[in-house]
Amino acid sequence: MIDFGIIAAGDGNRIKEEGSLLPKPLVKIAGKPMIGRLIDIMQDCGARSISVIVNSDMPEVWEYLQQQVPLLNCELKLLSKKTPSSMHSFYHLLNIMKPEDRFVITTVDTIFREEDFRKYVERFQNAPADLDGVMGVTAFIDDEKPLYVQTEDNGRITAYLDQPVEGIQYVSAGIYGLRLSSIPVLQNCMDNGVNRMRNFQRKLIESGLSLDAFPMGKVLDVDHLSDIEKANLFLQENQAK
Repeated sequence: MIDFGIIAAGDGNRIKEEGSLLPKPLVKIAGKPMIGRLIDIMQDCGARSISVIVNSDMPEVWEYLQQQVPLLNCELKLLSKKTPSSMHSFYHLLNIMKPEDRFVITTVDTIFREEDFRKYVERFQNAPADLDGVMGVTAFIDDEKPLYVQTEDNGRITAYLDQPVEGIQYVSAGIYGLRLSSIPVLQNCMDNGVNRMRNFQRKLIESGLSLDAFPMGKVLDVDHLSDIEKANLFLQENQAK
Protein backbone atom coordinates (compact mmCIF):
# COMPACT_ATOMS: atom_id res chain seq x y z
CA MET A 1 0.00 0.00 0.00
CA ILE A 2 1.10 3.56 -0.72
CA ASP A 3 0.81 6.73 1.36
CA PHE A 4 -0.65 9.64 -0.61
CA GLY A 5 -0.36 13.37 -0.07
CA ILE A 6 -1.98 16.53 -1.46
CA ILE A 7 -0.40 19.97 -1.50
CA ALA A 8 -3.19 22.54 -1.07
CA ALA A 9 -1.25 25.32 0.67
CA GLY A 10 -1.08 27.82 -2.18
CA ASP A 11 -2.83 31.19 -2.05
CA GLY A 12 -4.90 30.60 -5.19
CA ASN A 13 -4.63 34.33 -5.86
CA ARG A 14 -5.11 34.23 -9.62
CA ILE A 15 -8.41 32.39 -9.55
CA LYS A 16 -9.59 34.49 -6.58
CA GLU A 17 -8.74 37.76 -8.35
CA GLU A 18 -10.72 36.57 -11.37
CA GLY A 19 -13.85 36.28 -9.25
CA SER A 20 -13.98 32.82 -7.69
CA LEU A 21 -16.10 32.86 -4.54
CA LEU A 22 -14.59 29.59 -3.35
CA PRO A 23 -11.04 28.83 -2.19
CA LYS A 24 -9.23 27.06 -5.00
CA PRO A 25 -9.28 23.54 -3.44
CA LEU A 26 -13.09 23.73 -3.14
CA VAL A 27 -13.70 24.75 -6.75
CA LYS A 28 -15.85 22.03 -8.29
CA ILE A 29 -14.50 19.85 -11.07
CA ALA A 30 -16.83 17.16 -12.45
CA GLY A 31 -19.37 18.17 -9.80
CA LYS A 32 -17.10 17.77 -6.77
CA PRO A 33 -14.57 19.98 -4.97
CA MET A 34 -11.25 19.25 -6.64
CA ILE A 35 -9.64 18.29 -3.34
CA GLY A 36 -12.49 15.87 -2.64
CA ARG A 37 -12.13 14.36 -6.09
CA LEU A 38 -8.42 13.73 -5.46
CA ILE A 39 -9.12 12.12 -2.09
CA ASP A 40 -11.70 9.79 -3.67
CA ILE A 41 -9.28 8.76 -6.42
CA MET A 42 -6.46 8.12 -3.95
CA GLN A 43 -8.72 6.11 -1.67
CA ASP A 44 -9.89 4.03 -4.64
CA CYS A 45 -6.23 3.32 -5.42
CA GLY A 46 -5.83 1.59 -2.07
CA ALA A 47 -4.27 4.37 0.00
CA ARG A 48 -2.79 3.39 3.36
CA SER A 49 -3.16 7.05 4.35
CA ILE A 50 -3.88 10.41 2.74
CA SER A 51 -2.19 13.54 4.08
CA VAL A 52 -3.12 17.10 3.14
CA ILE A 53 -1.41 20.42 3.82
CA VAL A 54 -3.86 23.32 3.68
CA ASN A 55 -3.24 27.06 3.60
CA SER A 56 -4.05 28.37 7.09
CA ASP A 57 -5.84 31.33 5.46
CA MET A 58 -8.47 28.94 4.05
CA PRO A 59 -10.57 27.78 7.04
CA GLU A 60 -13.35 26.64 4.69
CA VAL A 61 -11.01 24.03 3.21
CA TRP A 62 -9.98 22.85 6.67
CA GLU A 63 -13.63 22.52 7.70
CA TYR A 64 -14.46 20.56 4.52
CA LEU A 65 -11.61 18.13 5.17
CA GLN A 66 -12.60 17.65 8.80
CA GLN A 67 -16.03 16.61 7.56
CA GLN A 68 -14.44 13.97 5.32
CA VAL A 69 -12.53 12.21 8.11
CA PRO A 70 -15.38 9.91 9.28
CA LEU A 71 -16.38 9.12 5.70
CA LEU A 72 -13.08 7.55 4.62
CA ASN A 73 -11.82 4.02 5.01
CA CYS A 74 -8.20 5.17 5.33
CA GLU A 75 -6.45 7.58 7.69
CA LEU A 76 -6.68 11.28 6.75
CA LYS A 77 -3.88 13.42 8.22
CA LEU A 78 -4.25 17.19 8.07
CA LEU A 79 -1.92 20.15 8.51
CA SER A 80 -2.85 23.84 8.32
CA LYS A 81 0.16 25.98 7.46
CA LYS A 82 1.34 28.81 5.20
CA THR A 83 4.52 28.01 3.30
CA PRO A 84 6.78 30.06 1.00
CA SER A 85 6.88 27.48 -1.80
CA SER A 86 5.50 24.12 -2.91
CA MET A 87 8.82 22.50 -1.96
CA HIS A 88 8.35 23.70 1.61
CA SER A 89 4.79 22.36 1.54
CA PHE A 90 6.17 19.04 0.30
CA TYR A 91 8.61 18.97 3.23
CA HIS A 92 6.03 19.76 5.91
CA LEU A 93 3.57 17.32 4.35
CA LEU A 94 6.11 14.51 4.61
CA ASN A 95 6.54 15.28 8.30
CA ILE A 96 2.92 14.37 8.97
CA MET A 97 2.76 11.58 6.37
CA LYS A 98 5.58 9.52 7.86
CA PRO A 99 5.46 7.13 4.87
CA GLU A 100 6.50 3.52 5.29
CA ASP A 101 8.40 3.55 1.99
CA ARG A 102 6.73 4.57 -1.26
CA PHE A 103 4.62 7.70 -1.32
CA VAL A 104 2.82 9.77 -3.97
CA ILE A 105 2.23 13.50 -3.62
CA THR A 106 0.32 15.70 -6.06
CA THR A 107 -0.78 19.32 -6.14
CA VAL A 108 -4.47 19.97 -5.56
CA ASP A 109 -5.05 21.63 -8.94
CA THR A 110 -3.69 18.77 -11.04
CA ILE A 111 -6.52 17.29 -13.10
CA PHE A 112 -6.06 13.88 -14.70
CA ARG A 113 -8.15 10.87 -15.70
CA GLU A 114 -8.67 8.46 -12.84
CA GLU A 115 -7.70 5.47 -15.01
CA ASP A 116 -4.40 7.13 -15.93
CA PHE A 117 -3.62 7.75 -12.28
CA ARG A 118 -4.50 4.17 -11.38
CA LYS A 119 -2.07 2.86 -14.03
CA TYR A 120 0.59 5.21 -12.69
CA VAL A 121 0.10 3.94 -9.12
CA GLU A 122 0.28 0.33 -10.29
CA ARG A 123 3.51 1.07 -12.14
CA PHE A 124 5.03 2.64 -9.04
CA GLN A 125 3.84 -0.16 -6.76
CA ASN A 126 5.47 -2.73 -9.05
CA ALA A 127 8.67 -0.76 -9.64
CA PRO A 128 11.93 -2.61 -8.85
CA ALA A 129 13.52 -2.11 -5.46
CA ASP A 130 16.50 -0.21 -6.91
CA LEU A 131 14.29 2.49 -8.45
CA ASP A 132 13.97 5.60 -6.28
CA GLY A 133 10.85 7.02 -7.87
CA VAL A 134 8.35 7.25 -10.70
CA MET A 135 7.31 10.75 -11.73
CA GLY A 136 4.16 11.57 -13.65
CA VAL A 137 4.77 13.40 -16.94
CA THR A 138 2.58 14.60 -19.78
CA ALA A 139 3.07 15.49 -23.43
CA PHE A 140 0.22 18.02 -23.13
CA ILE A 141 1.73 21.42 -22.41
CA ASP A 142 -0.72 23.94 -20.97
CA ASP A 143 1.32 25.36 -18.09
CA GLU A 144 2.53 28.95 -18.03
CA LYS A 145 6.02 27.88 -16.92
CA PRO A 146 6.34 24.17 -17.70
CA LEU A 147 9.17 22.07 -16.33
CA TYR A 148 10.55 19.99 -19.19
CA VAL A 149 11.58 16.42 -18.43
CA GLN A 150 14.44 14.93 -20.42
CA THR A 151 14.41 11.14 -20.63
CA GLU A 152 16.34 8.25 -22.14
CA ASP A 153 14.60 5.84 -24.49
CA ASN A 154 13.81 3.53 -21.56
CA GLY A 155 12.02 6.34 -19.69
CA ARG A 156 14.80 7.07 -17.19
CA ILE A 157 14.84 10.79 -16.30
CA THR A 158 18.17 12.50 -17.00
CA ALA A 159 17.36 16.18 -16.45
CA TYR A 160 14.73 18.77 -15.54
CA LEU A 161 14.89 21.85 -17.75
CA ASP A 162 13.23 25.26 -17.82
CA GLN A 163 13.47 25.39 -21.63
CA PRO A 164 12.84 22.63 -24.18
CA VAL A 165 15.67 21.01 -26.13
CA GLU A 166 15.55 18.91 -29.26
CA GLY A 167 13.91 15.56 -28.76
CA ILE A 168 12.24 16.38 -25.44
CA GLN A 169 8.74 14.92 -25.18
CA TYR A 170 7.36 15.64 -21.75
CA VAL A 171 6.77 18.16 -19.00
CA SER A 172 6.20 17.47 -15.32
CA ALA A 173 2.59 16.59 -14.49
CA GLY A 174 2.90 17.63 -10.83
CA ILE A 175 2.70 14.00 -9.65
CA TYR A 176 5.63 12.83 -7.56
CA GLY A 177 6.12 9.19 -6.62
CA LEU A 178 9.20 8.73 -4.45
CA ARG A 179 10.75 6.45 -1.86
CA LEU A 180 12.39 7.20 1.47
CA SER A 181 15.75 7.55 -0.33
CA SER A 182 14.58 10.96 -1.57
CA ILE A 183 14.11 12.46 1.91
CA PRO A 184 17.80 13.20 2.64
CA VAL A 185 17.95 15.13 -0.64
CA LEU A 186 14.91 17.16 0.39
CA GLN A 187 16.41 17.83 3.82
CA ASN A 188 19.62 19.03 2.17
CA CYS A 189 17.58 21.40 0.00
CA MET A 190 15.83 22.80 3.06
CA ASP A 191 19.09 23.18 4.98
CA ASN A 192 20.76 25.03 2.11
CA GLY A 193 17.96 27.43 1.20
CA VAL A 194 16.94 25.74 -2.06
CA ASN A 195 13.48 26.84 -3.22
CA ARG A 196 10.90 25.47 -5.65
CA MET A 197 9.90 21.92 -6.45
CA ARG A 198 11.71 22.00 -9.77
CA ASN A 199 15.01 22.65 -8.03
CA PHE A 200 14.38 19.78 -5.63
CA GLN A 201 13.73 17.51 -8.59
CA ARG A 202 16.99 18.63 -10.17
CA LYS A 203 18.78 17.81 -6.93
CA LEU A 204 17.31 14.31 -6.99
CA ILE A 205 18.99 13.69 -10.35
CA GLU A 206 22.22 15.40 -9.33
CA SER A 207 22.34 13.20 -6.22
CA GLY A 208 22.30 10.08 -8.37
CA LEU A 209 18.78 8.89 -7.61
CA SER A 210 17.13 6.79 -10.31
CA LEU A 211 13.77 8.15 -11.47
CA ASP A 212 11.52 6.91 -14.23
CA ALA A 213 8.97 9.02 -16.13
CA PHE A 214 5.44 7.70 -16.50
CA PRO A 215 3.39 9.30 -19.31
CA MET A 216 0.03 10.20 -17.79
CA GLY A 217 -1.81 11.20 -20.94
CA LYS A 218 -3.45 14.61 -20.78
CA VAL A 219 -3.03 16.52 -17.51
CA LEU A 220 -4.40 20.00 -16.79
CA ASP A 221 -3.67 22.59 -14.12
CA VAL A 222 -6.47 24.79 -12.77
CA ASP A 223 -4.92 28.23 -12.34
CA HIS A 224 -7.63 30.45 -13.87
CA LEU A 225 -11.43 30.50 -14.00
CA SER A 226 -11.24 29.54 -17.68
CA ASP A 227 -9.36 26.37 -16.68
CA ILE A 228 -12.41 25.12 -14.77
CA GLU A 229 -14.43 24.80 -17.98
CA LYS A 230 -11.46 23.18 -19.75
CA ALA A 231 -11.11 20.63 -16.97
CA ASN A 232 -14.82 19.80 -16.93
CA LEU A 233 -14.91 19.37 -20.71
CA PHE A 234 -11.81 17.19 -20.59
CA LEU A 235 -13.33 14.82 -18.03
CA GLN A 236 -16.73 14.83 -19.75
CA GLU A 237 -15.11 13.91 -23.07
CA ASN A 238 -13.37 11.02 -21.37
CA GLN A 239 -16.63 9.73 -19.86
CA ALA A 240 -18.28 9.84 -23.28
CA LYS A 241 -15.67 7.55 -24.83
